[in-house]
Amino acid sequence: MSALQQIVPPEPHSPSTPGQPSRFTKDVSARVYNEVNRGMDVWSMFNPAVFPTAVNLGQGFMSFGPPSFITDALVDAGSEKQVATHHYSHPKGRLQLRKAISAHYSASFRKPASVEEDRAAGARALQLAEGDHSSSPATTRVGTEGVPGLPRRRADHGLPLDIETEIQVTAGANCGIYCATLAFVNKGDQVLMFEPFFDQYICEATFHDGEPIFIPLIPPQSKDASSGAGQSKSKDMPKADEWSIDWEILEKAMSDPKAKVFILNTPNNPIGKVFSLEELQRFAALAIKYDILVVADEVYDALVFDKLEHIRIASIEGMWERTITVGSAGKTFACTGWRIGWCLGPKHLLNPVLAAHTRIVFCCNSAASEAAGVGLEHATKSDFFERQVIEYEQRRERLCSIFGDLGLTYHWPSGSYFVMVDLSVVQIPADFEFPPHLQKRDRAYKLAWFLAKTVDVVGIPATAFASDEGAKLFDKYVRFSFCKTEKEFAAAAERLEKLKPYLTGSAVCTHRDSL
Repeated sequence: MSALQQIVPPEPHSPSTPGQPSRFTKDVSARVYNEVNRGMDVWSMFNPAVFPTAVNLGQGFMSFGPPSFITDALVDAGSEKQVATHHYSHPKGRLQLRKAISAHYSASFRKPASVEEDRAAGARALQLAEGDHSSSPATTRVGTEGVPGLPRRRADHGLPLDIETEIQVTAGANCGIYCATLAFVNKGDQVLMFEPFFDQYICEATFHDGEPIFIPLIPPQSKDASSGAGQSKSKDMPKADEWSIDWEILEKAMSDPKAKVFILNTPNNPIGKVFSLEELQRFAALAIKYDILVVADEVYDALVFDKLEHIRIASIEGMWERTITVGSAGKTFACTGWRIGWCLGPKHLLNPVLAAHTRIVFCCNSAASEAAGVGLEHATKSDFFERQVIEYEQRRERLCSIFGDLGLTYHWPSGSYFVMVDLSVVQIPADFEFPPHLQKRDRAYKLAWFLAKTVDVVGIPATAFASDEGAKLFDKYVRFSFCKTEKEFAAAAERLEKLKPYLTGSAVCTHRDSL
């Protein structure tokens, strides 16, 4: 993927000749031309159809179903005794779900008493901001309000999100982001994002004639994994939160007059980084300074580990009026196929999102929406979220220990259900044959393919989440997911043992290199 994609305009229309193919055999809009013609994507290369017997640790779908309280609610919503849930819902979303969203999420937004007061507080903080904070570590965790001299985290005034004007239910979180960019991106506007990024973000810029701009997150120094097994302890590994921001590059990008929207993802896919309060404060200061709209992709907000807190960028002074926060029932309740998400924010931002969403899908699945509302109500009143975090922490430990026992370096994730593994010590034999569609791909693709073909375990190359220009920074990483079962972890552990002869320093690998 390139930041400046080559658009090939369709040929001028002329009357068709009888018997000749329709012009629509090759005439597509300039907005989708590149997507149609870019060739095989990563999801087509690494999927169960290509590797039918593999342990699939690549794609981020759960290998287990939703909790019974939400599936029971779905069965009830879909039963014949219900009538309304078999028909259209209001374009804003079903009332029960909007009420449940407000009850569960309002406190974390710390909604301001007024937009004007919040704007003024952000402006004052920006005026007071002095000095160079670039030496501050990415993992700094500060007090509840944050670092002095930067926009602070607001006090909680106990104000609920308005179910009529500040909550928009969408057909999945991805549709929410798409509607947000459709609502605000004009031709030539720049849509900024940290790299690596969720790959859908590209089209959420280009399909609206926007230009994606990438700001790389800098990976921490990896440990030396060449000495073999025995490095399974997470404390010895780099932390996902140590991926850092080059603030000079970020400000240069945000200061461009064409910069308009920033898609900010925390917890981050594919890294597993949870942005700290200080990082969000500094980011907010730049967003306020350069008047940037932030689309906050926070779909993994319920999956934050090690007793860390997920902090919403919208809860920082000056950010309420310029942030659309996107959430997901699918990620929260392991029901990604239901396609229920939401956008949260002030009325002046959500009205255009409502207009876009209404004309794209009109409304969401009524039964699934009703069940998601019942599920969110139940989870809020119970200890579901706390138990779920513990279960995911156990899955994280299980998968990471498999890679650690092989002597591979991984980046310990603080959120989401992904882990980045450094496979630079894997030596691919010179005579290993790649299919034609892999031969010109970067090293990460080849590492992931070699892994899948050799040990029948699938991961996703990290460069699938990078631009062509930025891929080199991430070409030794493969992303794996731990939203899986013990059966899959056990099978993966057994199969990955077959990778040992190909690791730098092994007897077999040393012999091969000498040939």
